[in-house]
Amino acid sequence: MRDLDTLTSWNAEWRGLRVAVLGLGVSGFAAADTLLELGAEVLVVAAAAGDLRRQMLDVIGGRFVQHHGTDTIPAELAGFDAELVIVSPGFGLDHPLIAWASAGGIPIWGDIELAWRLRDKLRSPAEWIAVTGTNGKTTTVQLTTHLLVAGGLRAVPAGNIGVPVLDAIRDPQGFDVIVVELSSFQLHWMPRSGPGAIAPLASVCLNLADDHLDWHGSREAYVDAKATVYFNTKIACVYNRADLATMRMVEDAEVLEGCRAVGFGLDTPGPSDLGMVDGIIIDRAFHEDRHNSAIELTTHGELAAVGLSSPHMLANVLAASALARCAGVAAESITGALTTFTIDHHRTEVVARGGGVSWVDDSKATNSHAADASLRSFESVVWIVGGLLKGVDISLLVSTHAARLRAVVVIGLNREPVVEALARHAPQVPVFEVLATDTDEVMPEAVKAAAGVAVNGDTVLMAPAAASMDQFIDYADRGRRFAAAVNDYLEGGADDDQTSARPPTGTP
Repeated sequence: MRDLDTLTSWNAEWRGLRVAVLGLGVSGFAAADTLLELGAEVLVVAAAAGDLRRQMLDVIGGRFVQHHGTDTIPAELAGFDAELVIVSPGFGLDHPLIAWASAGGIPIWGDIELAWRLRDKLRSPAEWIAVTGTNGKTTTVQLTTHLLVAGGLRAVPAGNIGVPVLDAIRDPQGFDVIVVELSSFQLHWMPRSGPGAIAPLASVCLNLADDHLDWHGSREAYVDAKATVYFNTKIACVYNRADLATMRMVEDAEVLEGCRAVGFGLDTPGPSDLGMVDGIIIDRAFHEDRHNSAIELTTHGELAAVGLSSPHMLANVLAASALARCAGVAAESITGALTTFTIDHHRTEVVARGGGVSWVDDSKATNSHAADASLRSFESVVWIVGGLLKGVDISLLVSTHAARLRAVVVIGLNREPVVEALARHAPQVPVFEVLATDTDEVMPEAVKAAAGVAVNGDTVLMAPAAASMDQFIDYADRGRRFAAAVNDYLEGGADDDQTSARPPTGTP
């Protein structure tokens, strides 16, 4: 059996290592491709795989075996005598293949650990900036990358954002900084010490709220996974002053000598913080005279012009600015770059206006914490909500925002928990269920139901507080279908046929 502790470089002896890769999605294929380039023997095990990836795997010399999640381990995998397992983020901890590898004493790595060990393929390894949080990760990663590039650094967003880190470390042009978005799934598999433990230049947990509790098994396990982001940080652990859990994570983390704690928040900052005073975004953390003065980065008005003025977006701006400052980006570069940043689709995106009603797509609000931030941005809302709740009770979300709800349209295959929460905590609010099960019909019917109750000054907000995979491919598919349905409705005029959208019994 190979001593895996020696495999800490692209130039280590990976040749002939027998590796089972679980999953053939984006990260799984990147892992297989990388390992085959290194000369390892690779067997990919997955429930399904697209034809293109299967063909590409054959071309580069990998083998594939199908496994549908049963307790029976494929004979080809059992006979492979794997020395290492690389697991894709989507595999649950109770998956039979994980149980099989654990019982057999086979080391299990995630793609992040593999990438960290191989980061020296090109000249000097890039620095890593690690970003996690229940919400805001993707926007903060993109914004941080934008600020780094504006500061003259070669930077790339990677990780859970869609570009595998294994692809980033192999990019021929090389980078100065890789900004890595880390999900709680990826963080679960990351060691906190030893040769596979990452040591980021800077790190942040943006916020913390219940999410993916079904995957992790408990809130404690979820929090513990998120806290891993701060371990071994070199320059600064950035935390949210409004979320004490993130500060406690920093206090408990083992970091490298000289690492600082840097807070961000929408209030007045202390001498090691970024914050706001009278609508001005200021930096007191990276300033030579930070005990007596501050650096102005931008203003609330300037951020409003580019769609970054809502409270949760302001928090993302502050966190990204802190991370960029850790990498040495000048304040004046940040000031200029913030005016040219464009927010991704499906993040509180206004898709249409008509009849005094705004239609907003926040399909990226896949949990209660994100939906809470979105709902707080509007005064009178017709709320489209529902999908895969991932084990989270949305009662508190409903009770918090009951006063701003004009009506609620519930989508998803399992609508009952949402309808029950509304009946208990917002009984005065009209509630409509979309009964359609055909994906093509869900959003047109949700839009018609919402249009039937929205009045001048309202916002129809799709912030589902749930994952999308019960009825859609992903949150982007859900958002695109919402926007298309809105535009079709507005272009076609009112349609009174709402036979599949009905108020539940006892609802006004």
